[in-house]
Amino acid sequence: MNHFRVTLFILLISVFSVHCQTTTAKKSLKTLPPELIEVIEKRIADGVTPSMAIALIDSAGITYHNFGKTAKNGELVDEHTIYEIGSISKVFTGILLAQQVLDGDLNLEDEINDFLPNGIKAATMGEAEITFGHLTDHTSGFPRMPDNFDPANPNNPFADYTVDQMYAFISDYKPEREVGESYEYSNFAQGLLGHLLSLNKNNTYEALMVQTIADPLEMEDTRIRLTDRMKENLAPGHNGGEVVENWDIPTLAGAGAIRSSSSDMATFIAANLGYVESPLAEAMAFSHKVRHRKAGDMKVAMGWHIKNGEDGDVIWHNGGTGGYRAFAGFVKETGIGVVLLTNSSISSDDIGFHLLDPGSQLANIKSKNQAVNVPEATLEQYVGVYELAPEFKITITKEGKQLYLQATGQPRFEIYPENDTKFYLTVVEASISFQRKNGLVESLILFQGGQEMPGKKVE
Repeated sequence: MNHFRVTLFILLISVFSVHCQTTTAKKSLKTLPPELIEVIEKRIADGVTPSMAIALIDSAGITYHNFGKTAKNGELVDEHTIYEIGSISKVFTGILLAQQVLDGDLNLEDEINDFLPNGIKAATMGEAEITFGHLTDHTSGFPRMPDNFDPANPNNPFADYTVDQMYAFISDYKPEREVGESYEYSNFAQGLLGHLLSLNKNNTYEALMVQTIADPLEMEDTRIRLTDRMKENLAPGHNGGEVVENWDIPTLAGAGAIRSSSSDMATFIAANLGYVESPLAEAMAFSHKVRHRKAGDMKVAMGWHIKNGEDGDVIWHNGGTGGYRAFAGFVKETGIGVVLLTNSSISSDDIGFHLLDPGSQLANIKSKNQAVNVPEATLEQYVGVYELAPEFKITITKEGKQLYLQATGQPRFEIYPENDTKFYLTVVEASISFQRKNGLVESLILFQGGQEMPGKKVE
């Protein structure tokens, strides 16, 4: 669900920072470059994702570019195919907040303790209290996830997290930093924000979102509960090439519960760019305003994150649930927007960023056909468990002549030899190198995103 969920393949926040020009002419983006189509088709052929639905938005309109099928023997995808959009839901929540502020229902400076039920109070460190503004820009001091999150079904982990559990966490949590001090991406804070906005309107989050955003924009396939038509057009989520369960997120819905299509999401981005007339224009523009610059090289607005690009600021968010990854963003200076939806647990953000910002490079994902032969006896020596952090391990297993890599809480992936000691993945731009001491394998190094992360062999 997270936009910055720590996984093997997104170990750190991906920040693409290049020179930003202050004035740029509007551009047209109607077609995908042939070299990018080749990249997309290769990723589908290599099993990175079963499908990819892309919408390109500019001042002349919207074009759709669809690749792959919903599943191995599924239907061809189109602009009406339904995907989970995960944490892109957070920008919907930001717009709901902006609208309530503009309507005079609350202020960004209002303290959340004044809107929580009697007996429920969020503690703080220091004198400042948590406000709605802190929830929307990830400076509330709440952690990424609550410590009483203990799903009965890890394949649908948010389904049984209740409002009572949320309130219990708020009451018991002892903050580790002062409110507003620093940025910490928080699914919990965003889910709480959606909950409070719903309470303020005596409504459910879904009904509030549909009434405020989806219905005015005629986004009939943007819902949390799947309609009959959405069920017919749903692309099943995939993790490690296998179909997985959809996620249900009742309590923290504002953090990542929405499902949608590339057609509806293209309308949403077009509205954010001002191409679609709607009563949301002022709220959307309000939600784009920068609130702080505490997230590394990025700026943060109301839900939205903003990075510098060659042609202007890229206003964006991505999302991920158990079997889906999504990206949506736009550049006001060029008037271009992009929506990219996949039914895979592997990110394709690099494609979205590249379309909006030519300075953002595509990931160089290798093919298994580039692998070399390594003796089975050598492969056997690499089998084991490697600890990169106290709660993050990589397990290497072997079946026949094939090595597999599995990180804590994640699916298993094949790895292929580049030489006798270095292996690469075909689902993402990453590799590992095994290290020996006195002839024995004692550790590995994970290479990804310019980082080198060592892990000692512990089993």
